[in-house]
Amino acid sequence: MADLLAVLYNGILRVDPKRPDWAERDRFILSKGHACAALYVALAERGFFPDSWLDDFYQDGARLAGHATHVGVPGVEISTGSLGHGLPIACGMALAAKRNRELHRVFVMLSDGECDEGSNWEAALFAPHHRLDNLVVIIDYNKIQSLGTVKEVLDLEPFADKWRAFGWAVQEIDGHNVGQIEQALTDLPAKADKPTCVIAHTIKGKGVSFMEHKLLWHYRSPNSEEMTGAMSELGVTE
Repeated sequence: MADLLAVLYNGILRVDPKRPDWAERDRFILSKGHACAALYVALAERGFFPDSWLDDFYQDGARLAGHATHVGVPGVEISTGSLGHGLPIACGMALAAKRNRELHRVFVMLSDGECDEGSNWEAALFAPHHRLDNLVVIIDYNKIQSLGTVKEVLDLEPFADKWRAFGWAVQEIDGHNVGQIEQALTDLPAKADKPTCVIAHTIKGKGVSFMEHKLLWHYRSPNSEEMTGAMSELGVTE
């Protein structure tokens, strides 16, 4: 999902790192909070906090925890990681904005495996009913979850049709194609009076030959040799 976050924080989201609590900011919720390392990097790159905060990520006592935390971390709206909570909260934020006649938008990123949660489908019914066209769901559809492929664990297909049937404006994109990501997230809402769902087809471990499509890397961290090889394949020299 690194490509998705890069596009979001490089011009889509209306945010101000100098005023993280700016009332008119767009809200972004990373519902798949276990992937917060990528979010923290995006926030650091955008200037919400110093790069040095990343050095002790996920270590005992570090301010950047292993699941997304908003406590003491500018730019993080809510603490997440208990799956199935992000979209319901985003719906509440979007509804409040509508009723208060506020113009900010609410973006939430879900994992595909997280869509096994019934709370998401309750929220998916709620949003179109209330015409929350200020709400955008982005689904990181890499087709691998904790213990197997999505198809093996609980098949979501026909995935896009389900969201359309619930009343959402749905777009399917290549989640690594910057142009497609920008186009999908620039012209919002996709349809008036409808919430937008962007299903981003992605590859877990994209760009690293020994990580791509591998369930192992849902949990495992690379050792120093693997890290060097991965960075080399990605063209990073520092």
